[in-house]
Amino acid sequence: MEALGAFIRTQRKLADLSLRELAEMTEVSNPYLSQLERGLHQPSVRVLKAIAAALNVSAETLLVQAGLLEGGQSKAKDADPSVEAAIRTDARLSDDQKEALINLYRTMARDRR
Repeated sequence: MEALGAFIRTQRKLADLSLRELAEMTEVSNPYLSQLERGLHQPSVRVLKAIAAALNVSAETLLVQAGLLEGGQSKAKDADPSVEAAIRTDARLSDDQKEALINLYRTMARDRR
């Protein structure tokens, strides 16, 4: 759940949204979203779908991050390891940002298959 929370937080920050703005967009309470970002709760599929829509990421990506859907390993097979290596070595990015970019890249690479 911590990885999912970190992913949601990173995506929210990349979208330049406050927790309150995300809460309004998803119709999920601000305190509950905060707890999700801290990995304290496992959200329902409905909540994950609402968050995915608000953050403009696929619901599948969030379901994989939540461990509710397999896909992490198969995504890596479709991705170019040199791209992931470049992301991992970019000192301008935080670890959360690197993970979010790698997940996004894997999703896009798989979708292009």
